[in-house]
Amino acid sequence: MEKRELGRSGIWVQPFCFGGNVFGWTADQKASFALLDAFIDAGFDFVDTADVYSKWVPGNTGGESETIIGNWLKQGGKRDKVILATKVGKPMGEGKKGLSKDYITRAVEDSLKRLKTDYIDLYQSHEDDPNTPLTETMETFTDLIKQGKVRAIGASNLSADRFREALQVSRDNGFARYETLQPEYNLYDREDYERLYESLCRESNIGVITYYSLASGFLTGKYRSEADLNKSKRGGGIKKYLNGRGYKILGALDKVAEEYNTTPASVALAWVMARPGITAPIASATSIPQLNDLTKAAQLNLSGEAIELLTSASSY
Repeated sequence: MEKRELGRSGIWVQPFCFGGNVFGWTADQKASFALLDAFIDAGFDFVDTADVYSKWVPGNTGGESETIIGNWLKQGGKRDKVILATKVGKPMGEGKKGLSKDYITRAVEDSLKRLKTDYIDLYQSHEDDPNTPLTETMETFTDLIKQGKVRAIGASNLSADRFREALQVSRDNGFARYETLQPEYNLYDREDYERLYESLCRESNIGVITYYSLASGFLTGKYRSEADLNKSKRGGGIKKYLNGRGYKILGALDKVAEEYNTTPASVALAWVMARPGITAPIASATSIPQLNDLTKAAQLNLSGEAIELLTSASSY
């Protein structure tokens, strides 16, 4: 595996990122510790979470994923082996949201406390805040880098126009810039990223970390009919993929997986990894066998023919 740089940050990561959204949701602390240990022991180093994970679970208040990661770091002494990415901006309670100087300054301290660390490798704005000037947001992030609390910054869920504007604000004012973008991208959901963001990211040397890299699990091949949708808590969101194009993509994944003696999931991730300009796809797992299946993708060197077959089958 060859490491890839997060934009121009000087931070290099393995080309696969573990999604921490499952910690405190479908993986309890004990399972999360085992998954993180297995991930690091397999030679990987990049973990992505957010302050708001997993607030959507009844009884949770947000911060559960960061807290579990922090507890794992404290008991395992592996901070120097992990590139840690988290996010700020989504609602965390009364008056706790957005990208204002006041809120980011408070939120970063909360994240550092939960993560039990004195620095965050990649701090990302989780969504746009139209009520705060970009100059205020970018200057605040720049101050956090100067203070050593954050090494680099990135963005998720920004429109292409706002992302471009943020880069310009950083250039004009000498602020730190967003080194990464976190868009939705996978074999099925290609159009938005490829049409709106891809050329900008490649021209500006922006690291791209993709979320929903397995289309909520559809690209694992586990869901092939409506009867399969009750197989997991995420099944309901997969119905939209059960159409002619979706089945065509699954057929191509099956064919390539058979050729390489692997699984559709590892092939789907390997295709994302092979896309020029992509730094690392994010995917999550709730069991060690599931995780092993995903990490195989980093060793898969798909041929040009295999990539073309998948690209063609998923054309939009």
